[in-house]
Formats: sequence, structure tokens, C-alpha cells
Amino acid sequence: METTAIVLAAGKGTRMKSAVPKVLHEVCGVPMVEHVRRAVVAAGATRLIVVVSPDTEAPIRECLQASPVEYAIQADPQGTGHAAAQALPLLEGHGGDVLVVCGDTPLINPETLRTLLQVRRDADVAVVTATFEPEDPSAYGRVVRQGDDALAIIEHADATEKQREELREVNSAVYVFEVQALRDAIPHLKPSAKGEIYLTDTVGWLYNDGRGSKAAGPFAENEFMGVNDRWSLAEAGRIMRLQILERLAREGVTIVDPASTYVEADVTAEPDALIHPMTVIEGRTTLGAGCQVGPSSWIKDSVIGPRARVFMSHVDQAIIGEGSRCGPFANLRPGTVLESQVKVGNFVEVKNAVLSQQVSVSHLTYIGDASVGPRTNIGAGTITCNYDGFKKSRTTIGADAFVGSNSTLVAPVSIANRAMIAAGSVVTRDVPEGALAVGRGRQENKEEWADNWRRRQQGSVDGAETSNP
Repeated sequence: METTAIVLAAGKGTRMKSAVPKVLHEVCGVPMVEHVRRAVVAAGATRLIVVVSPDTEAPIRECLQASPVEYAIQADPQGTGHAAAQALPLLEGHGGDVLVVCGDTPLINPETLRTLLQVRRDADVAVVTATFEPEDPSAYGRVVRQGDDALAIIEHADATEKQREELREVNSAVYVFEVQALRDAIPHLKPSAKGEIYLTDTVGWLYNDGRGSKAAGPFAENEFMGVNDRWSLAEAGRIMRLQILERLAREGVTIVDPASTYVEADVTAEPDALIHPMTVIEGRTTLGAGCQVGPSSWIKDSVIGPRARVFMSHVDQAIIGEGSRCGPFANLRPGTVLESQVKVGNFVEVKNAVLSQQVSVSHLTYIGDASVGPRTNIGAGTITCNYDGFKKSRTTIGADAFVGSNSTLVAPVSIANRAMIAAGSVVTRDVPEGALAVGRGRQENKEEWADNWRRRQQGSVDGAETSNP
């Protein structure tokens, strides 16, 4: 059976106080509307219609460009019923179910959506609405039930005192309609006192029309949390982070302190990975089996291999191979590849470079736009000079080479296998295999010069003191 999802995403979001459309604000690294898209697709939606405003259409299209999405425009916001009505022309010639959700509910669970779809199909009714029981129901429409039947949804302002006291179950604004029922109901909706048309009124209309309406729930309140301002955005992030960390922990990942660990929604990890406190892991990062990250590390869109170790470091769009070690205070920038058993130590920066297996770069070094062969050692203070003010050039270092401390490698330059660079050298020409390159002035020792200099300096001080008693 065909299932069309309609995502309502045309709201202005004025309480966010932002130039960014509300549904594009991120929760755990993913825009809210993308969280909703993933949920409806996971629930079985075969078509997706997103209702947008003229102002939000372009950025939302850009956000969802990788997905098959159709768009309906709500030029003048007049409520949720009016928003859903804009999608009706796109439903012509289609049957099955219509799942309606809001684009600002990033915590919605696909399993809940699947349950709603199944309830509608099993009961063969016109509409099913999901419900929950909040601690404070005053902000929601109350559901009037008779068994599983939903007779009506009454807004708080329209409810009697008795209804407010007795009815604790509320509407979630998530619905499943039979397509024709939605088409028939929307034209009969009447504007509220505020001039808005509410989709909630379809439930009562369809029940009174004899087509049947059901209430399913109550489900967990968090699922239907709408994000309306920055504080609720932060709360949604807090809830989702705990869900992510719990999922990882149940999959075999050790999280030393969940309260001080930030992991985004698209991060994956294999069993026996360990995350230390004060660690931020973002984007599509993958943690390999038995690796350790943190404490105090930031990792984004990177691959951390099995049994690798990253501590007190910054890793961005990099690959760290099996058993490699990074930190403390290392900075791996985009394009960095550390193969297996590589050591990148304190205050080392690597950018757009490949360090082959067992390379050691232990201290105070910059390696940019370079490739380094297996088992090569890079001494402290080494710099690859990759930029001449106009273009970047590459440095190539072969296998089993040794680069002495405080060396300057001026690209483009190649250092062949087994070559050695004397400490303090400035290397501007290629170095052949097995050769020693010395690119510095020859040392000269001046006998007794230091002792004579000290005596002259002391004599000057003594003379000054005698002339100024």
C-alpha cells in the first residue's frame, strides 16, 4: 500500500530569533526536518511532500536535495489545516495512507509511526491520531475518547473546566489519514477565532461523518516535542544525545561519563570502542573496535581505526589507521591519512598528507601536502614549506628515511628511501636514496672566545661601578 508523508515545515519560527528557517536548526548535527524525513522513510513512507513557505523553500530544498521530495507552497500561514490543504493537489491520483507530521519534531520514533499506520489499516478508519499525556496539558488539544474511538479534539481555550480536569490525554499533531478522507475533510474545516484552520478538527468531522477515527497511545511525550525556541532546541539535543549514547553503550561501546560526552546522530562505533570524558564526536565519524578517544578531543567526519588512540587532539576529516596514536595536542586537518602504527605526538599538525605505517612524528612539527614512507622518523621542529605565496606544492619522503630536528623542507622536494637529513637543514633540492643532506652553515669553534668575552663584559661593569661611587 502506498504511504505518502506530508511534513509541515512552513512555520516562521519567530521565537527562534534566527535568519535560519526553524526546521533547519540542527539537533545532534542533523537538521530537524532531516530527522523527520528519516523517521517517515524508516516507517515506510514511499512519497514525501514537504510544505514550505516562499521564504523557506530554497534553503529546505538545498538541505533535502539528496532525497526524492515534492514541495507544496503555503504562501500565507493560516494554520495546520491550511498547510495540509496545499499538499492536496499532489495527492491526486494517489491512494493509500497519508502520514502527517510536523517538521520541528526531531525526536519522533519510526516505530510509533509504523504503529499508527498499522492501527489505521487494521481498523479501516478514516484517521488515527497519536496521543500522549504531558505533565502540563494546557498547551495542547484534549482528546475526547470513547474506547479507542477519538470523538473530537478540543483546544485548551475551548475546553470546559471539567474537561480540563478530567481529560489529560492530548493530541500530538501526528496523524494517519486515508487519502480520500483527508481530501473530503479539509474543505469542511472552519477558521478558528484567530482565523486559522486547524488539522485537529478533521478528527471530529470524520467521526461525525461516520467514517471512523481512532486515538492511538498514549506514547512517550518526548517523541512529540516541538522545538519552538533555542531553549527547547537545547532540550531536544539533550534528550537525543542520551538516546545516542545509550544506543552505543548497548552496542558494546564504553562511555566513561555520558554527562560530559557529545556524540552526534550519524556517528557509528564498533564494540569495545571507549569514549573518555570531555570528548566531542561529530558528523559521520566511525570508531573502530577497541579504539580509545579522549579525553578532551574533538573529532569530526573521521575514521578512527581499530585499537587507535586519540587523546587531547583535534581531528577533522582524517583517517587514523589501526593501532595509530594521536596526541596530546595534535591537529589532524582534512585529507590526513595515518596508516597503521603511526605516531603523531604533541603539537604536531598534519594536513592533506599520508603517513605510511610505523611513521613517527613525535613533537612540534608541521606536515602539509606530503607523503611519508613507511618507518620514517620526522624529528622535532620539522616543517614542510608547502606554500610559496601563490600555490601549494608537495613534499615526498620515502621509506626508512630520517629527518633531523629543526629541518625545513621546501616543496616541491623529494627525499628518497633511506636518506637522512642533518638537523637544522634547509632542504631545497631532492635527496637521493641513502644520501645524507646537510643544508646548513658549517660549524666553527673559536677557542677561548667565550671566556674572553665574559672578561671584557665584567671589566666594563667594574669600571662603571668605580666611576660612580
